[in-house]
Amino acid sequence: MSTGRLTIDLDAIVANWRALDAMTNCRTAAVIKADAYGLGSVQVAKALFKAGVRQFFVAVAEEAAPIREELGPRPEINVFSGHMKGDTEAIRALNLTPMLNSVDQLTHHFETLPGHPFGIQLDTGMNRLGMEMQEWAAIAGIALDQNPTLVMSHLACADEPDHPMNPHQLENFRMMTDGIGVPRSLSSTGGILLGPDYHFDLTRPGIGLYGCEPFTDATPVVALEFPVIQVRDVAAGEVVGYGNTWQAERASRIATISGGYADGIIRHLSDRAVFFHGDIPCKLVGRVSMDLMTVDVTDLDEVPKALSLIGPQQSLDDVARQAGTIAYELLTQLGARYSRRVYGK
Repeated sequence: MSTGRLTIDLDAIVANWRALDAMTNCRTAAVIKADAYGLGSVQVAKALFKAGVRQFFVAVAEEAAPIREELGPRPEINVFSGHMKGDTEAIRALNLTPMLNSVDQLTHHFETLPGHPFGIQLDTGMNRLGMEMQEWAAIAGIALDQNPTLVMSHLACADEPDHPMNPHQLENFRMMTDGIGVPRSLSSTGGILLGPDYHFDLTRPGIGLYGCEPFTDATPVVALEFPVIQVRDVAAGEVVGYGNTWQAERASRIATISGGYADGIIRHLSDRAVFFHGDIPCKLVGRVSMDLMTVDVTDLDEVPKALSLIGPQQSLDDVARQAGTIAYELLTQLGARYSRRVYGK
């Protein structure tokens, strides 16, 4: 096998959902947008549905089609982007629940799909999606008369528990929604961890399901290793890779492994990433290229057949820190070339 191997543990995803659900006294949905953060939305949704999840969130209407086809009519599938022009037929045919983000969307929804379920998204300070306080005050009565299924907002800094934005947004959300008599939702994974004041009627965990921070007690979900194509001896003073960015300071052994930025191993990991052979760390040297990476295996006692990037020795969050980014970015960019081994179907 000449491609990297990505291992996905569906049982771990279910365990993480159950653990997050147990932290609250409300309903717990699941966010499976971006193809379940790159891990396969159909298989993830199927496993979570079997575990009892009945509400899912996707980013755009198109993402819902394979999930509806697999799971049938029973789960509620909510769309964060709301009711975009061009989405009307999909929302009707797939029985989706758009989270309406503006007065224009509200008007469009009522005109094109009267009586069809919808939710409302409010902006409590993030300035990204949702109706601002004045907009909501102007149309709240009209919207609430049509019985929305949910009123929600999104926290900007929930992964920083002491950030003053958290209580600020909570106060705004309460000011905008107290007494409306409609189910409310404010929290994704980080908000769940902030405690019950942020839970309301429904939580929407995303990244925590997939084993990543800020849910530090999560069960790991993915493992990733790459096969070694070739091992060569490099003399002191020789260089490796594009741009001659790494020069051997000693006689070295360099393993060339199959994988690169076409597989989601971003170029910013050049000269930073650490791979493992068992418990022994091996540093990536030189630039990450499209299909290949070079790793210093001088200190190994044997020629490795494969090297691990994500596994027991190193989490996805650890690799993200090496790249100066977050686990979300790396996870969602894992490419289609991997041989995927899925457990827990």
